[in-house]
Amino acid sequence: QNTTTKMVKFAALATAVLAGSASAFAPAASSSSRNVALNAEKSQALPFMNRPALLDGSMAGDVGFDPLGLSNIDDIGIDLYWLREAELKHCRVAMLAVAGILQVEIFGPAPGCEAATAKCQMDSFWQLWNSHPQYIAFALIMITITEMIGGIAATSGRESGDRAPGDFNLDPLGFKKGDATKFARLEAQEVANGRLAMFAAAGLLMQGCSTHEGGIENLMHSLKDNAF
Repeated sequence: QNTTTKMVKFAALATAVLAGSASAFAPAASSSSRNVALNAEKSQALPFMNRPALLDGSMAGDVGFDPLGLSNIDDIGIDLYWLREAELKHCRVAMLAVAGILQVEIFGPAPGCEAATAKCQMDSFWQLWNSHPQYIAFALIMITITEMIGGIAATSGRESGDRAPGDFNLDPLGFKKGDATKFARLEAQEVANGRLAMFAAAGLLMQGCSTHEGGIENLMHSLKDNAF
């Protein structure tokens, strides 16, 4: 019985020693994992967050800003290619919209649109709708055609991989044929100004609908009312 008891104690001791030896290696692996997490590349835009895996800086204007993780979506017919295409399209539309809104407010309506006399372009739209609805209908038809062309280009480009998002080979001034570094800077400037224009367009639409004043007119009133 004593021998049996000694054998049981010995087995228990051996098991404890082996378990301790095995656990001795665990902290090293855990520490390594922590080090990898700490040393992961940080987002340029959000330094307190890790850089999203797919935002590697290869796209113009990419500073790793994706707090919602949208760049990782790839299971509902939407992926990074589609999102980039949408961003560039809205950037370009917003830049045209802001330039158009301010141009009409400063210089007046275009020939044939004299009925749109309001400084607020949201109000002038309805003036034009009431006087020349065919202009609005024609614009909607052209928008539909443009969207069809863009949709076909984006779909085929995503499937083939031969087309960069937003690339329609529209380069009448030949910037792409020049210095690659300068062209990359122009691409980054397009994205930066486009993102700013989206905020500007949203602001012009909001203030126009709420104050019924033009953007510049509203700015002057704001400066006057809040002058020191």
